[in-house]
Amino acid sequence: MATIRRDVRFAHPAELVWAAVTDTASLDSWFPGLAACTQEGDVRTVTLGSGLSLPERIVTNDPVQRRLQYRIEAGPVREHLATVDVIDLGDDTCLGVYSTDAEPDVMALVIGAACGDALLELQRQLDAGERAN
Repeated sequence: MATIRRDVRFAHPAELVWAAVTDTASLDSWFPGLAACTQEGDVRTVTLGSGLSLPERIVTNDPVQRRLQYRIEAGPVREHLATVDVIDLGDDTCLGVYSTDAEPDVMALVIGAACGDALLELQRQLDAGERAN
């Protein structure tokens, strides 16, 4: 299993970034390549631009650690775990860390690249004031 990790420093408080990350049904608004996102309970279904739908199970939503984890449960991966950590840096900034563990290994590269782009898009939206404070 391969692991890819991407991080971005946000010039925003951890609480603001965490609120965006844990609005799990709106992932399609900042994760590249997603056309739609719905959620029922702890299962979120993302629809890719290609039309392929993937069910993802939210396995951790820890507001104390500011850690969100989910697994893709079908599709082109045998194993998958995504982890988003929002780390308060103590100066009204934070570090967003998006990690992907996946098998086959090449899927970690594909998903990991998108995760990095997702963090950059979330940063862009927050910097532009497109997300409520």
